[in-house]
Amino acid sequence: MIDVQSMTSFERREHLKHVMHPPKFTSENIKKYASTRFSSLFVPRDELAQYSKQEIFNPFSVLRELTWKQWNFFLLGFSAWTLDAFDFFCVSLNTTEIARDLKVTVKDVTWGITLVLMLRSVGAVIFGLWGDRYGRKWPYITNLVLLTAIQIGTGFVTTYKEFLGVRAIFGIAMGGIYGTCSAIAMEDCPKAARGVISGMFQQGYAFGYLFAILFQRVLADNTKKGWRTLFWFSAGLAVPLIIWRYFTEETDTFKKQQQSFDEHAKTTSKAKEFKEEGKKAMKTYGVVAIYAVLMMAGFNFMSHGSQDLYPTLLSVQLGFGKNKSAVTNSVANLGAICGGLTMGHASTFLGRRLTVIIGCVLGGAMIYPWAFLENNGIMAGAFWLQFFVQGNWGVVPIHLSELSPPQFRSFVGGVAYQLGNLASSASSTIEATIGERFPIYNPDGTPKKSASGATIYDYSKTMAIFVGAVFAYVIVIMFVGPENRGADLSIDRDETDSIADVVDEEEQFDEDKKPDVVYTERV
Repeated sequence: MIDVQSMTSFERREHLKHVMHPPKFTSENIKKYASTRFSSLFVPRDELAQYSKQEIFNPFSVLRELTWKQWNFFLLGFSAWTLDAFDFFCVSLNTTEIARDLKVTVKDVTWGITLVLMLRSVGAVIFGLWGDRYGRKWPYITNLVLLTAIQIGTGFVTTYKEFLGVRAIFGIAMGGIYGTCSAIAMEDCPKAARGVISGMFQQGYAFGYLFAILFQRVLADNTKKGWRTLFWFSAGLAVPLIIWRYFTEETDTFKKQQQSFDEHAKTTSKAKEFKEEGKKAMKTYGVVAIYAVLMMAGFNFMSHGSQDLYPTLLSVQLGFGKNKSAVTNSVANLGAICGGLTMGHASTFLGRRLTVIIGCVLGGAMIYPWAFLENNGIMAGAFWLQFFVQGNWGVVPIHLSELSPPQFRSFVGGVAYQLGNLASSASSTIEATIGERFPIYNPDGTPKKSASGATIYDYSKTMAIFVGAVFAYVIVIMFVGPENRGADLSIDRDETDSIADVVDEEEQFDEDKKPDVVYTERV
């Protein structure tokens, strides 16, 4: 329960402002909601007045508010999310090599990527419910144990069917990582630091991609077993994280949630209480959860559409060597990391939705240099496009946490993210398929061939159109959507009765103190 008496008047009013209520689809409510879509993009002046100029312009100043315990939880979540991305991009960076070894086409291998994305929602449901009910520790550990075993197995596949089989299981295990790790990293985070921590956490994805690029160059490109070595190496990285998590307790926020649950379950069974809480949460947050899936579909199309086939564009269409391709992808991910930190922090002061809309507009301006330049200028295009793509993603962890029901944060956040992945799962396959309609021709009119004899397609054109369309979709979905910036992330977030009573009394007291209005007539 909230200690109402210890809260200031401002804190009580702020709390009530963020309480979520079951939606009412009356014409009046719909009109009111629609009329506030533009004005609600901006952060009110009184809210901005709480922050100093240093806090606004220096994203690292607010990090001093985190305790060592909070940093520990953040690093646990960030590290596993980084490893998750590393494991995923092991395939993206080796589509050509895997296709050659398994005697299939690049498009066939992209189905392995698609299969992973399709099945991640299954893992999100399983591990999300497990984490919200019993704690984040064992879902976290189980995920990493499974990923370790599957990465080892992927390195030993000899047929295309075996490859698809292990990637399908990998997708289920991988699906549980995001919701669990996001909850661990964000739950105990101080309010002022949420934006920058959100950006830092999300860039575990870019860090994972960057490390995969580096170790691809060191291991896969320089060992006898090639791409298989990279999978075996990635499997060992999970072991220290498993040990670290085993000796770490649950977050303070989850402990409070569990205590509240146990108190309510004294009069009924725990299974029944959990079911009732789920019904109540879906009644209040059901529409928001559906919106979150549509939003995350756009974000995932934006990410996978700009990344998964990009190494193929560089190496096959543009003929970049391994060194130049690695440098270009590394520069792109450095842009992603910078963008996540900058835009995640900016969302606290610009608003979550407005920050993403700005990112989409500026990202759209970077499409041409990212896709069509053939000289070193493409690196600048790659840097800035990923700055805005992954900068938008830097807003996602905290935006999802603020919109999700506190007692089901791991489940709703993880499932929304992974259902968005499911919707976007065919991004690379769609791009590869459409790209085959645009072969590149030599001056003599014959299709241009790669060194291996395969036809070279115009992936630049395909990916540019695809990413441009996704930016437009995300702008629309963010404009019409809700925002709950600054909401409490604890189990007390939707408590209203005791606070509302005090606020009513304060407002009545303020009315009583107002002097009588005297009207005078001018003669």
